[in-house]
Amino acid sequence: MHMELSPMEVISETKPSGNYVFRAQGLSKTFGHVKAIRNVSIELRRGEVLALFGDNGAGKSTLTKMLCGVYTPDSGTIEIDDEHIVMKGTRDAEDRGITVVHQDLALAPDLTVLENMFLGHEILRGGILKPFGFLARREMAEKTESALQSLSIRLPSLSLAVKDLSGGQRQAVAVARANMWSRSGILMDEPTAALGTIQSDIVCSLIRSTADAGAGVMVISHDIPRILEIANRVIVLRHGEVALDEPIGSLSRSDVVAAMVGLAGADPEDKEDNK
Repeated sequence: MHMELSPMEVISETKPSGNYVFRAQGLSKTFGHVKAIRNVSIELRRGEVLALFGDNGAGKSTLTKMLCGVYTPDSGTIEIDDEHIVMKGTRDAEDRGITVVHQDLALAPDLTVLENMFLGHEILRGGILKPFGFLARREMAEKTESALQSLSIRLPSLSLAVKDLSGGQRQAVAVARANMWSRSGILMDEPTAALGTIQSDIVCSLIRSTADAGAGVMVISHDIPRILEIANRVIVLRHGEVALDEPIGSLSRSDVVAAMVGLAGADPEDKEDNK
């Protein structure tokens, strides 16, 4: 049976940059008179979950779009595999092993799980059928089952349309697809948004499993307590600048919120007065 390399095997083959998925230094981005990102430095390591918190308008989405090639920074550098790169689109990030799970999941609801897993990466049958564009569905199914099993994801059938799945199952498909096509890192935007408590817990467990398999996962979220339970490190943005960058250690929800509202480092009594 032809099997795809596991995430850990892929990572071991593409290891020139050591433990880092990417390193970005001094990133800035301005839109007109608005300075959306100001001199932000950020790095993502393999095997970790990096939580990116911040209030609405703090710059989280702008930063993420620079890291995946949607925006080009006005200044600063992004380094992947020990090389300073300038990305012109998301395909540049994907070619370097970084994939994105958007808040809207970017799934095609009328297509099946199998078809969504290979959307844009279809495998065609060879031989005399190759010119006719027939899909190699058996090979695609084997690779999909392997990708789902590596993350302990169970679905009723690969032939189900995505629209017939629950919210949690759709998120699982999006994560599994990103993990299958990523060599090193996944950027996730609000993965638990619009999900119930049980589904959110399942998705968080899935994120942790993805990191434990060797990928670096950066998670943008407003679900602070739940994401803190699975994160290794936390970055908080405020007004486009880094207000907090710390390993999880003993960080609490109160520490994160204090950084978000500009009270990082303040005395406990000051934080209490500003509640």
